[in-house]
Amino acid sequence: MKVHWTGLVGDVGGTNARFALVDSQGHIRNPRSFPCKDYPSLDAIVAEYIETTVGKKRPPRAVIAVAGPVLDGEIEFTNLDWRVSEGDLLAHFEFEAVELINDFAAQALACPLLEGADLRPLGPSLPKGPHDCPIVALGAGTGFGVAALARSERGDVALSTEGGHAAFAPTDEVEVEVLKRLMGKYGRVSIERLLSGQGLFDLYAALADIKGQPAALPDEVAVTKEGMVGDPLAGEALDRFGGILGAVAGDLALTFGARGGVFISGGIAPRIAERLATGTFRKRFEDKGRLSDYVAAIPTYLVLHPYPAIVGAARELEQMERL
Repeated sequence: MKVHWTGLVGDVGGTNARFALVDSQGHIRNPRSFPCKDYPSLDAIVAEYIETTVGKKRPPRAVIAVAGPVLDGEIEFTNLDWRVSEGDLLAHFEFEAVELINDFAAQALACPLLEGADLRPLGPSLPKGPHDCPIVALGAGTGFGVAALARSERGDVALSTEGGHAAFAPTDEVEVEVLKRLMGKYGRVSIERLLSGQGLFDLYAALADIKGQPAALPDEVAVTKEGMVGDPLAGEALDRFGGILGAVAGDLALTFGARGGVFISGGIAPRIAERLATGTFRKRFEDKGRLSDYVAAIPTYLVLHPYPAIVGAARELEQMERL
């Protein structure tokens, strides 16, 4: 039986671009991933995906989640040397409609649909927050993304932000010393300077310098791998990373009033899930002084679904079709 495709959905980050098709029943089909470094442009990836998956009969619409701010239908990637616009995609591929949305806005749209094996509670097993309360999606990978979802009986609206570029706030003397070292390297230090792949390595190197030890590991991949199997300094970096992630997640929960829940995704968190579950993530999430009781009632989840932004893009595609 011939499948009718209603749209193309994508998730383009600083490292990988993922694409899939949505059929007439709303099912997501044929997901594929492409390393961005192997392609000169997003157009090249979209063309290859369409040609090798559906041939000449291309889907009529596209929703693509992208890692960075979308301004007037255009994005200049924060961590990738590409510029993409809805107009160019419309002209190049002759879609009827194209929408670019922030990747974490797409993830926020997906969060209410995730359940069961797609989520792992971080901290106590709390009931899901009220369905009409905001939620926050955040995560560390090549960069650090943040978005919120405003909810009501009329529907959900994703709020794109650049919260990862807000200033980092240390909470103890060790983090003050880390901040000093990163200020010497970067000047202003954002959250993303610590909560990202490069940030994890910079955190490891800063901790080594504080202790007067050599930073023997070459990159964040090695820090993650060795930290999970017992390297003391790498393990300390992972635990500190998880604690900072918890503190930032709690701050964002306060900022957005996210009583509906906080959802942690990105490329790094699933790889250090056990340390997040047993470390200081939840303690620092709740450590908010006079508002500690407020955030203590907010559930926190690790997103385990492999393509949450694709799910969110498909949800946005469905909303586009209803307009």
